Amino acid sequence: MTRRRWRDLTPWQRTGLVAAGAVQLALAVGAWVDLAHRRPAEVTGRKGVWAAVIAVNWVGPLAYMRWGRRR
Repeated sequence: MTRRRWRDLTPWQRTGLVAAGAVQLALAVGAWVDLAHRRPAEVTGRKGVWAAVIAVNWVGPLAYMRWGRRR
């Protein structure tokens, strides 16, 4: 099985990958900005741990938005 390279992808596949990467980056940046502006009392757990969790692809930012913030 050969590895697919960027040049082997169709234009639609390239667009999809770039869009998915942009959404993933936007989620992470949004979560990190939110985390930076919250007081420690407004975060479930330690802020340092959540900062590391946010770095995990799609799961991290979504987990922080769901379980990391206190109301």
